[in-house]
Amino acid sequence: MTGKASDGKDEAPHFDLAFKPAYGEAVPVAPRVQRLTVNNPSPFTFHGTNSYIVGDRSVAVIDPGPEDEAHFRALMQALAGREVTHIAVSHTHRDHSPLARRLKAETGALIVAEGPHRAARPLHAGERNPFAESADTDFSPDIALGHGETVEGDGWALTALLTPGHTANHAAFALDGPDGIVFSADHVMAWATTIVAPPDGAMADYMASLERLLERDDRIYFPGHGGPVTEPASFLRGLRTHRRMRERAVRERIRAGDRLIADMVKVIYRETDPRLHGAAALSVLAHLEDLVARGEVVTEGPPSLKGLYFPAPGL
Repeated sequence: MTGKASDGKDEAPHFDLAFKPAYGEAVPVAPRVQRLTVNNPSPFTFHGTNSYIVGDRSVAVIDPGPEDEAHFRALMQALAGREVTHIAVSHTHRDHSPLARRLKAETGALIVAEGPHRAARPLHAGERNPFAESADTDFSPDIALGHGETVEGDGWALTALLTPGHTANHAAFALDGPDGIVFSADHVMAWATTIVAPPDGAMADYMASLERLLERDDRIYFPGHGGPVTEPASFLRGLRTHRRMRERAVRERIRAGDRLIADMVKVIYRETDPRLHGAAALSVLAHLEDLVARGEVVTEGPPSLKGLYFPAPGL
């Protein structure tokens, strides 16, 4: 079940953990849309990364996934007898993009994406990117799409919806037609909230991207991990509410005297799997970057994981 708003008030989202990955199988999820899930489960990928095949005789593949031999064979079996004209990549994390190069070599398809990997901001002096090894820095698309630009195939068209936040180059893809389908990748997922981790990601960008999608009237999202989001508008509002609640919790912990991100995480994420506390710290940092930029929190120098944080005077 996805999040719903009641009595005109936005509620935090209700996450859906019911998902059967069906590894190695092309599962029909909508007219002329199939899903194949990579067998790469983890606390960050849920049951694995979803690849999608869009079209009939001539198709596009969305997010072919990591370098995984079994998944490549499953994709090629599902694509047998069909022409692949485009490979659309939502963003350049290694669980989504690397297999695009091998698939292109095998099929001759064009790789489509927002652009190469890049961070949301430059590294500060002495800063290390904790997700540097997750970045596919070798990725380069044949076609770079701006927001609202479209690629077309035989009976299908995909329009890029630029949704930075999780990464600077994140894009969702809307399937043109009456079904209201968006492939939301890691920006919106039914099973969990999205990791927003500086410097790769930025909270201000993520929140703006939620608003961008809320301006649309889509019917269903097929994400990069887990099952579909069946009520996108209410779920998006729930995600927005959740992030605002997290931001409020960060402000409250600072007012209560917490100065270090590690201390804030112990309280704010006490119900969260400890394996995710590192990512949670980065999420708190993302909120603090935004709060510092808005003048609500102060710190010495640029916001950092080890920095000390104080309420801004007068707040």
